[in-house]
Amino acid sequence: MKKNLLSLTVLALLSLGGCKDLNISPSDAISTNTLITTTDGLTNALNGAYALFKDHIEFNGTIDQNNMYLRQFYHLSDFASDDIVCAQVTTDPLYYSFTLGHSPAQSNTRYFWYISYKIITGVNTVIDAVEQSGKSDSETNQLLGECYFLRAFCHFNLVRLFGKPYSVDPESQGIILRTNLTDPAQKKRSSVKEVYESVLADAEKAASLMTKSRGVQYASQEAAWSLLARVNLYKEDNIKAIEYADKVIGSGKYTLSTKTTYPNLFANASSNPETIFCIAFTQVDDYGKFGSIASMIYSDGNSGWGEEYASSSLRDAMAQHPEDVRWSYIVPLKDGNGAIQKKNGIEIYYISKFSFQDGLPNLSSPIMFRLAELYLIRAEAKAKTNAVTDALDDVDMIRKNRGLENSLYNKVLPAGQTALDVVLGEKRIEMAFEGHRSYDIYRNKRTMDKNYWGYHLLSLKETDIDLSKKPSGFANLTVPYTNPRTIYFIPIDETLSNPLALQNP
Repeated sequence: MKKNLLSLTVLALLSLGGCKDLNISPSDAISTNTLITTTDGLTNALNGAYALFKDHIEFNGTIDQNNMYLRQFYHLSDFASDDIVCAQVTTDPLYYSFTLGHSPAQSNTRYFWYISYKIITGVNTVIDAVEQSGKSDSETNQLLGECYFLRAFCHFNLVRLFGKPYSVDPESQGIILRTNLTDPAQKKRSSVKEVYESVLADAEKAASLMTKSRGVQYASQEAAWSLLARVNLYKEDNIKAIEYADKVIGSGKYTLSTKTTYPNLFANASSNPETIFCIAFTQVDDYGKFGSIASMIYSDGNSGWGEEYASSSLRDAMAQHPEDVRWSYIVPLKDGNGAIQKKNGIEIYYISKFSFQDGLPNLSSPIMFRLAELYLIRAEAKAKTNAVTDALDDVDMIRKNRGLENSLYNKVLPAGQTALDVVLGEKRIEMAFEGHRSYDIYRNKRTMDKNYWGYHLLSLKETDIDLSKKPSGFANLTVPYTNPRTIYFIPIDETLSNPLALQNP
């Protein structure tokens, strides 16, 4: 009877995730080829790891055009936030991020888990080859440092999606750490604290090894410092966050885009002086409406599905300043009379942060770190250490470069707001759609307020609900940081093949 129940449970989970078959393999069971330990061989192997962030890789015996590391990461992060509204029901598993209807068998989390560990195994192979070779020249050390950076970066993104915030419960279960090639296939999850310690150690080692620059499409010492600033901020080690943010800002290698150049920042990410690290796409990587990041949030009428839009919540937060150049990435769809068109009662405001590289509507080189975030990291850490005027100065540095030079705080807090309120409000607008909002809310022990019409409200219709009354009974209308579905289930592939990997509640 128990066996039959287990089989029925697995079948039910698979139906929820839309999976056609289950090819179970542990997270580190990824084949690797013998690595040539020449500089060229190491470079090619490492470049292959970078390519995995953007390529469509075979998973479960097929290549699904919707499966791509960055597409899944942005969907799992941003579509769970209050910055993007879902305009219709869809069979794409991205829908579960909106509704909180998560499943261990949903295909997007399964693929993201798989490809993350494939990248980690790839860089572990390079690390092992380099360390066994004993080479320590500057070129080799640069490549080795990039490997440590990518391993830290992937582990950190995994723990953000599948583990609670450090500030909420550092002893709770995180993810499986894979830091060498001899790890057993069956391995338990490390605690969130242990994962953070590993990420910080890897990023610090990366920063110490990287002394050359291969361009912003590759990791660098400043990229490692940026990761260290971000991770320490999440860990609430504010002094360390400030220290590393200072290193990046003080390096003099990057400058903020101005109100004139900002509208072209994301279409020209690889050449913009604000970019610290991006994943470089070329015209060969233009996936069109199938599998691109942009296709779900933008359409020129034929280029994408355009089914998700900038939320009314975000637009309300920006409404006071129509002169803000950050509006340039929120594109209203208007009819012949200039009225905003609607879909299912939701106003259509497309998002173009992942569009128009080389003029193509679905092409961009997504930015992983840029200078504006470092100012905001420092501002948040300053706010939390009671350096209020310094925090406001950093926020004003952003605002005066975004067309708000006449609306600066000038060291004075608005009535009724804390410095942290100001910083998080500014970060929401500045970093919108770049994969930060949900984490910023929950790690600061706040509640996600999705009190606006959209298909995150499950089966409700626009006419069924008076949103001003905040009805009870709908878990995704307001989401407190204590809600277990602020994180995702560990994919079923891992838990079935690795009984040591316990499932999230």
